[in-house]
Amino acid sequence: MPISHYIKEIGRGKEGARALSREQAADLMGQVLDGSVSDLEIGAFCLAMRIKGETPEEMAGFLDATHARTARVPSTLRPVVVLPSYNGARKLPVLTPLLALLLAREGASVLVHGTPTEDSRISAASVLSVLGTPSLAAVRPLHAGEVVFAPTGLLLPGLKRLLDVRRVVGLRNPAHSLVKLMSPCVGPSVLVSSYTHPEYAQSMAATLSLTGQRALLLRGTEGEVVADARRTPEMTGYVNGQALALQAAQTGALVQVPELPRDISAASTASYIQLVLAGKLPVPAPIARQVQHILHLVELP
Repeated sequence: MPISHYIKEIGRGKEGARALSREQAADLMGQVLDGSVSDLEIGAFCLAMRIKGETPEEMAGFLDATHARTARVPSTLRPVVVLPSYNGARKLPVLTPLLALLLAREGASVLVHGTPTEDSRISAASVLSVLGTPSLAAVRPLHAGEVVFAPTGLLLPGLKRLLDVRRVVGLRNPAHSLVKLMSPCVGPSVLVSSYTHPEYAQSMAATLSLTGQRALLLRGTEGEVVADARRTPEMTGYVNGQALALQAAQTGALVQVPELPRDISAASTASYIQLVLAGKLPVPAPIARQVQHILHLVELP
């Protein structure tokens, strides 16, 4: 079925566009992910949503369609910690792998998923590979204390294709928010999600409340879900649609700045992470606090 009737509603400009219901959004995204619409329609959808912006109900519908089609990790005894990683390092080392390994050291099962969206950045996948964690070739159950990396193309090829539209048109689309809100697990999970701009904080918070996911939301480092190693950001938990204030943002002048590698290559970042895990360098305080808050959400009944 063509999606032209949906594009007609969402493509009337920022002031004239009409929001879709959750059910309509799920149907629209389902057709896009299934590859049953033309490239021209996908381009029109992406540009229309970029101008209009997504409502929480639309994002919930997009998530419904995504979860219904995703190859999901089987359930485990404890909630799986889900770390989306799609931005990578631009100026600072990408420390999402450090966050994952610190959580695993405490017994958590950690699923990192992602795909490169900008070729110029250093990805968490490349750092994990240096550390001995290759990408999964097939979805499987996770063990306690294990970190795995799942490429987006393995979880849902249609979602990877939608992310790649940015390489053609140069603009983000709903998929870039979707991947930070999806939880590719059959059983319980704790999603760690991040935003880069304040307006996204409000929409993502509303979507997490609407979907009832258990999650931790914060302003991450260069778009990654790991806390800025230099300054503790505000962190909010979400459980059954209710927001929990877990961490206030650090204010004032920085008394001490952690020793971070200036070389942000995968090899240099992996070496730094190994030193931290071995106790030869301290765990940056903001990341240590983030680990505590995530484990708290894991242990909640």
